[in-house]
Amino acid sequence: MDRKKLVLLLGALIIAIGTAMAARSMFAGASAPQAEAAPVEQGPKVLVAKRGLPIGTIITADAIGYQLWPKEMVQDAYFIDGEADMNLLLGTVVRHGITAGEPVTQGSLVSPGDRGFLAAALSPGMRAITVPVSAKTGVGGFVFPGDRVDMLLTQTVSGEDTSLKTTETILRNLRVLATDQSTESTTTQDGKTVVRAVRTVTMEVTPRIAEKISVAQTIGTLSLVLRSIADNQSELERAIAAGEVDLPDGASKEDEEKLLRQAMARPQDGASTYVTGGDVSRFQRSSMPRTREQTAQQVVEAVVGAAGVQVPSGPSVRVTRGKQTTVEPVGRGAGALLDRQVQGVGQAGRVAPLGLSTLR
Repeated sequence: MDRKKLVLLLGALIIAIGTAMAARSMFAGASAPQAEAAPVEQGPKVLVAKRGLPIGTIITADAIGYQLWPKEMVQDAYFIDGEADMNLLLGTVVRHGITAGEPVTQGSLVSPGDRGFLAAALSPGMRAITVPVSAKTGVGGFVFPGDRVDMLLTQTVSGEDTSLKTTETILRNLRVLATDQSTESTTTQDGKTVVRAVRTVTMEVTPRIAEKISVAQTIGTLSLVLRSIADNQSELERAIAAGEVDLPDGASKEDEEKLLRQAMARPQDGASTYVTGGDVSRFQRSSMPRTREQTAQQVVEAVVGAAGVQVPSGPSVRVTRGKQTTVEPVGRGAGALLDRQVQGVGQAGRVAPLGLSTLR
């Protein structure tokens, strides 16, 4: 072989090997790109609302929390982790509505003892009313601001010879605003909740319910019953199924959540249940005892019925002819009939109008 051809062949072989290695390196680099580390979010943690907080909401531990926030967007009114103590904000009340994820500002909260605190805790159109309680009627001190309670009325209905003891649920789903003069949701000591006896409980009610509570305090004894948190959700589902909560067509998710929150927070004053002493003990009554007037009326009806006189319904008079007595109705068209009967009685008869015990 010619030396010139050998050199050319050897050069071509070297170029082919170099091209193959370069191509291999190129494809290997394209199939396994190097992973780049994600940029670490910079900025302090600020206090934000975990859910929508409407006006009057009492701040609890599950309502707020710290979240990373861009440093350039932090304002002086924000509560910053390490500079503010979140525990000091528990029990405060929202003065301006806060949406979920929005930073909580110092001007949006009202602290207990500040002027207008209780007024800020009330929802629009609501009122605050205070009722006295004891350890027995106030769930042993386990009622705290922010809880929901039902109200019971226990009373004794007296009759002529006996009485009826009864308890009925007159109000439901009342929000507790304060116990005594404290609006703190809980008081802790060494990490444990301190339960203390309270003498008064202040609740959020409608004007109509406030009137009912004022009257109920003069009738009998009021007792509070603590509600479960899950009760509100189950009753809300029942109200939606019954059509009591109207969700308009085309409403946004925020509007629906607002309507549902309002429905869950609404106090209820209808469809009360009751229990009598007869439901508890067979030695107690289970029906309303008769009054003196009712007993007298029953006696008169028995006497008149024994004499064979038919007792009409409505206003009536008793007409006596000699030894025979009849009871005649007084009403439309009965006047002329009564006149004829009176004329027929003569000297031997008399007309006796019935009194309270017989005029019906």
